[in-house]
Amino acid sequence: MDKVLTNKQFDENTMEQARLLFARGTTFVKGVVSLSGLPPMDLPEIAFAGRSNVGKSSLINSLTNVKGLARASNTPGRTRELNYFSVDNKVNLVDMPGYGYAKASKSDIKQWNNLIRSYLQGRANLRRVYLLIDSRHGIKPNDIELMDMLDESAVTYQIILTKIDKIKKSDVEKVYNEVLGLVQKRSASYPFIVATSAEKKDGIDLLRSYILTAIEI
Repeated sequence: MDKVLTNKQFDENTMEQARLLFARGTTFVKGVVSLSGLPPMDLPEIAFAGRSNVGKSSLINSLTNVKGLARASNTPGRTRELNYFSVDNKVNLVDMPGYGYAKASKSDIKQWNNLIRSYLQGRANLRRVYLLIDSRHGIKPNDIELMDMLDESAVTYQIILTKIDKIKKSDVEKVYNEVLGLVQKRSASYPFIVATSAEKKDGIDLLRSYILTAIEI
């Protein structure tokens, strides 16, 4: 388990700079429903994607230390916006719409796919996409579809396992190794997985350091 949580070592200076970046404050900027509403590409962007109920909102709140910053929809799969958050005016975090909700209509799915594909292919300042995977369930077909889209768009992405506090330590290591074996074969994947618990703060410092090095501030 300890090996899973420290899969790449960062020096103390990097860890501290990452902590300070997120300690300076994060604010909500805007929700974007079409490409015309996207902000200028003058800041690096880090995007978060995942299935509905994977824990994106909780992770973003834990990452930024701002309770309630990202709000989960009361109806899973309902949110269809790219929600922008500014971290100290140094980097924008982008909360992408959740996918994979069973009751989503075909038109909603098509709208999601069109928005996300256009976003991924048109943002030169997008440094990395973090794809969240629920550690209790592992990778699902919808996740594979998004990985295919990311590979085709040549957008670097990194896997975050969420809710590791909800399963046994041995099961965390099992799903970690299974997911790692799959993503290592992918052309655009970043070969380190971050295992997290938003509630327990496990892996959050490590994630901040990955983000810092990705944006190269």
